Amino acid sequence: MKAFTPSLLAIVICSTLVSAPSKASSHREAPNISRFPTLDSTDFYAFNSYEQGRGEFVTLIANYIPLQDAYGGPNYFAMDPDATYSIHIDNDGDAMEDITFQFNFTSMLPNNNQGVQLTVGPDGNQRTVSVPLKNIGGVSAGDDSATNFSESYTLAMVSGPQATGTKATLTNSSSTSGSFMKPLDYIGNKTFTSEQNYQTYADQYVYDVALPGCESMAKVFVGQRKDPFVVNLGKTFDLVNYVPVEGDSAPGAGDAGGFPGGITQSMDNDDLVDKNITSIAIEVPKSCLTDDGNGVIGSWTTASLPQARILNPDASFANNAANGGALTQVSRLGNPLVNELVIGIKDKDAFSTSHPQDDGQFLDYVSHPALPELLNILFKDAVNTTLGAEIETLAPTNFPRTDLITAFLTGFAGVNQQATVTPSEMLRLNTGIAATAQADQSTFGVVGNDLAGFPNGRRPGDDVVDIALRVVMGRLCHPIPVGGVDTDLGLCVPEDASVGTVPFTDGAPIHATMMDASFPYLATPLAGSK
Repeated sequence: MKAFTPSLLAIVICSTLVSAPSKASSHREAPNISRFPTLDSTDFYAFNSYEQGRGEFVTLIANYIPLQDAYGGPNYFAMDPDATYSIHIDNDGDAMEDITFQFNFTSMLPNNNQGVQLTVGPDGNQRTVSVPLKNIGGVSAGDDSATNFSESYTLAMVSGPQATGTKATLTNSSSTSGSFMKPLDYIGNKTFTSEQNYQTYADQYVYDVALPGCESMAKVFVGQRKDPFVVNLGKTFDLVNYVPVEGDSAPGAGDAGGFPGGITQSMDNDDLVDKNITSIAIEVPKSCLTDDGNGVIGSWTTASLPQARILNPDASFANNAANGGALTQVSRLGNPLVNELVIGIKDKDAFSTSHPQDDGQFLDYVSHPALPELLNILFKDAVNTTLGAEIETLAPTNFPRTDLITAFLTGFAGVNQQATVTPSEMLRLNTGIAATAQADQSTFGVVGNDLAGFPNGRRPGDDVVDIALRVVMGRLCHPIPVGGVDTDLGLCVPEDASVGTVPFTDGAPIHATMMDASFPYLATPLAGSK
């Protein structure tokens, strides 16, 4: 049999280039995502840093590999060494990236990829064999000698379009090398002794990084974290198998003074409460992200693979496939829940492989959304019966939905709209609006009278599920509090949204204080074993 080398790719490249590329997106939402979980971008965050003393920085966090069970050994959750993971910034409003941070990973075993080996058997019948686990003893900060697996990554900054721009390899300031290390996942408390021990261990993988043309240092961290997203996942996709309206007079009041039979806030409603995630986090000085515009940046994350992959029929750890062809995007995420609840199933994979400047093809999904109509079909009769009312429709009636076009595609003038407006799906952040301290953040962001929150960027503590439900059902057709004053946005009128002020919710509570108050903000991951 011929040796399997990348050169063999040329023999079959013509036939494989015409194959449909694999596609993926947030929280397993696109049809092919279950085939490529390491490329699944589950959540993306962009916010003005609220760590004390870091007010002139922006934090960007891209989460990958969904629904991680902490006990998911023995292989746990490594990144794809053939993929390029990217965070993109548009700072002039043309819906094309001006800055991209690229991450590429390498998986390694000690002893020249042979791994830790033990001598097994009695004298005269001994064999040297590799161990099957990723560690053979305790691991702590400063002592990883017992590890049997490691991941490193390189980080590059591309100025201009990702495919044709100027690429600069960034260096790790602690070693002046171009290599950064990723901590081992939180295997359990025999390996790491305690949560505090694991966090101390993980903290040593936060690096300072010098950026071209930037006076201040950036920070970077890649590693496992507790999944910060909260969602009533199972019941929501079971035809919304609960009444999605707050059942208390106020969240957490416990008085059943809200909508009769409505869902109330409980961590039991969070199906991700026991899940981890893998985070790519970078904190960058604001001045190094903004251009000559108005200080608003658009951002999104993608994962890409070479267009063709040929599997090695005689695979080894370091040689299981050959890849070739153009770098091809297979995952994309900006605003939360867009591909999950807005884009039709026939176009979800197309959205995953598309670029913001081409988002006109998806306009109908935003201007004429299906979700409000589905909620109307599911709940109108029950609502009218419960209230003794005759509401004609629960769904907003303003078409096109200018309110949703503003929220998802253009941003709000004076808040997060760029100086040049190109309708496109990006997470837009006004770097000039000061961060709100962790304890003072509203989980409802702008609608909760907190201009530093979603949809002005997105923080880990923003309840984007509840916000999205309320916005899609017409909340922006009614005045919202801005600076303590009820403000009419002029996008539609109250008569367009019969239930626009109803407190829609999935019952899964969240607040910024559930996370950390400093970079990388997301909490210590759950242990695989106590």
